[in-house]
Amino acid sequence: MVQCTAPSTPTSPSSVSVASKLSKAVENGVIYLQKSDEENPAALIIPEKDKTSIEEDLFLAKWLPNDPENPYNWSTKRKSWITFQLGMLAFAASLASSITAPANAAIAAYTGVSREVSILSISLYILGFVFGPCIWAPVSELWGRKLSMLPAMIGLGLFSIGCGLSQNAATVFVARFFSGVFGSAPVSNVAASLGDIWLPKVRGTAMTLYAVAVVGGPTLGPIIGGAVTVSKGLGWRWTEYLLAIWVSAVVLLTTFCFPEVYAPYLLKKRAQKLRKDTGDDRYHHPHEGIKLDLNSIVTKHFARPVLMLTTEPMVSCIAVYASFVFGLLYMTLEVFPIVYHEHRGWPLFTSTLPFGALFIGVLCAVGINLSFQPQYARAVEAAEGKPVPESRLPAMAVGAFLFVIGLFVFAWTADPPTPWPVSVVAIGFIGAGFTTIFQQCINFLVDTYRLYAASAVSANTFLRSCLAAGLPLLARPMYTNLGVGPATSILGGIAALALPVPFLFMKYGLALRKRSRFAPVE
Repeated sequence: MVQCTAPSTPTSPSSVSVASKLSKAVENGVIYLQKSDEENPAALIIPEKDKTSIEEDLFLAKWLPNDPENPYNWSTKRKSWITFQLGMLAFAASLASSITAPANAAIAAYTGVSREVSILSISLYILGFVFGPCIWAPVSELWGRKLSMLPAMIGLGLFSIGCGLSQNAATVFVARFFSGVFGSAPVSNVAASLGDIWLPKVRGTAMTLYAVAVVGGPTLGPIIGGAVTVSKGLGWRWTEYLLAIWVSAVVLLTTFCFPEVYAPYLLKKRAQKLRKDTGDDRYHHPHEGIKLDLNSIVTKHFARPVLMLTTEPMVSCIAVYASFVFGLLYMTLEVFPIVYHEHRGWPLFTSTLPFGALFIGVLCAVGINLSFQPQYARAVEAAEGKPVPESRLPAMAVGAFLFVIGLFVFAWTADPPTPWPVSVVAIGFIGAGFTTIFQQCINFLVDTYRLYAASAVSANTFLRSCLAAGLPLLARPMYTNLGVGPATSILGGIAALALPVPFLFMKYGLALRKRSRFAPVE
């Protein structure tokens, strides 16, 4: 009989010492068991078996207690530095989505297309977010997070240069679409990368700061693009050149400073090193058998998200809600120029400054989300480390009310003769409400579906990208025909109809999770 016990003072061995320790454990008839729980989902359990089966398991590459190579065990300082780099990757990709918005009129004049058609430079970029994750998500699960993002960011930089060199509308639009396909890599994989290094109890804080980067790009992009467009000697092409410069700087930083964080990939590399260092080919890891094929891409990264979107009420409601508010963010790229440039007669660059109020609202949302984090941490502790999705919803409810208030106040104060500061303050409410809702929607899906969180988030990404691509095209005819007040009031009315969503899930969320095919409930 093999004795199973746990070491009183676990060590942190290198790859070679891991092999020697495991071999010694077998010789002494002792197996070191490692507990796997929500605090360390990358850990692998060694069940109690007969000696032959256990010896086979001992050649499986795994994390040991306090293993320094396990990303969950890295120092807070190191993980914060990694989080900053991930935020910069996401910011660069999201900045690209809106930096050309103030240049649409100049692009239309140069290429000879209508103002409405020029909006395709925004919509096609966002449409790339529909298709890109189908490529970059499986790549990240096969070759790791780093390889799935950095080459794609190089592609974003190259297509940005190509767009800046364009001589006709077709080239501009094609370059922008492929910029979106490549730029979607960090937007789709950064959240998963944060989950690779932060424990569930504190992950909400990291995700909140990541949301600032994702939302900060679309809000700051128009201000930067407006300044470049009106600058003498620069013009609309330099919105793309400046973007390429920024992307290149971020890629250079992350190439040398960003480590791989995906646990299965790291364990695969450990198994390979163990085989090389010991000469024993029995060391292995299941990730070595994973292959990238069309069938897995279709079933895991397309079919499953669509199935969850159409059969899971929680995914459907949350995805529709998050997509609506996300789509309105991109709709403002056309609404604000109509209100402040055309109706109030502000100069082009000045008319982009209200986006600064939107960004201030985003920063306020950070405070709202963080203020609810202690409550969530207590709920997780009470649940013995398990995520508690319903504890994400009070913050979402606060954001929902702020969002509705902001929309209705903006609707009836945006046009003269109402003084402009009133509508700008309303924009701050919209930004705070949007970011709070959006962030908690993502957290709710991740907490609820856990093992299938990537598919749930992919369903949300697919729907929100479709709406965000379409709503900017709708903005000009809608606001021209209806007027700012009625058009925005319609949007505010839709947002008001969604107010019960967080409260309904507070009451019925657990019951729905118990009936779900994909959401584990213990």
